[in-house]
Amino acid sequence: MDSKDRFARNTPKKTVNAFSIDVEDYFQVAALASAVSRESWSTREYRVEGNTHRILSLLDTRGVRGTFFVLGWVAERSPALVRSIAAAGHEIACHGFSHQLIYRQSRDEFLQETTRAKHHLEDVIGQPVLGYRAASFSITRDSLWALDVLLDLGFAYDSSIFPIRHDRYGIPGASPSPGRVTAPSQRTLVEFPMSAASFLGIQVPVSGGGYFRILPYALTRAGLRQINEREGRPFTFYLHPWEVDPEQPRLKVGALSRFRHYTNLDRCAARLERVLDDFAFAPMRDVLTAQGLLAANTPAFPSLNGDSVATRRRVSAAS
Repeated sequence: MDSKDRFARNTPKKTVNAFSIDVEDYFQVAALASAVSRESWSTREYRVEGNTHRILSLLDTRGVRGTFFVLGWVAERSPALVRSIAAAGHEIACHGFSHQLIYRQSRDEFLQETTRAKHHLEDVIGQPVLGYRAASFSITRDSLWALDVLLDLGFAYDSSIFPIRHDRYGIPGASPSPGRVTAPSQRTLVEFPMSAASFLGIQVPVSGGGYFRILPYALTRAGLRQINEREGRPFTFYLHPWEVDPEQPRLKVGALSRFRHYTNLDRCAARLERVLDDFAFAPMRDVLTAQGLLAANTPAFPSLNGDSVATRRRVSAAS
């Protein structure tokens, strides 16, 4: 055995974690909602395509594949972007349609919007969309009914629950580990919760996003290593395309919203490179399969004769 073989044998294998991108533009985030009406979205400078391609290029250079939770509004405007993401080997998942907080929607509104987004994504890529992530992680104790809607629509997993206390989201005390959650109907759905680490008995969010930009990278890295090494489980990491775009338009909002949205945008791309180098990643579907939470043979629509998912759906309904 040569020295290279001995090194490989003695090097601990990295835990493979779920890498994810929430594909939305800067003007669609909750922190800027006070300054941006949904009616004005179509008139705003559209930057999500270029920023997403920047992230795709970075991931490609490192051979990393992940899960892209695509907002339905973006998918309808940029189907070619969705196809590019899928063609690069990434998983396409659903981020809802119009980035509304679930607990501010009626059940019927949520059903209609989520159905529209899921079906459109499936028609674009020709495969079923298995994963869902709520806008601003807005599946809370007041909106657990949304889990039943996701089950009714055929989603295999959710990644919306944050086991922390926050002014806009979170379920304190929720399990931090990937597993199954019980919907009000008593059916269960696979959940990959957002990641938090314990420092001095306090749950600190280390999943990514604003926390990744605002907190020192050393703290984030320590928290993620704690989850992998001390707790022996994978974490999920997320980011938005607008977070690698320090040149985006600046909107007039309150001090807290400015802090949450604009802090360290100029440092985020470099930090993203560091986290990709420090940890191992794969699409969320693959990580959940490796954990035994999703079946390895989860069905996918075959691409036969160019038929769309919508066509197959109509044929199935008629048969």
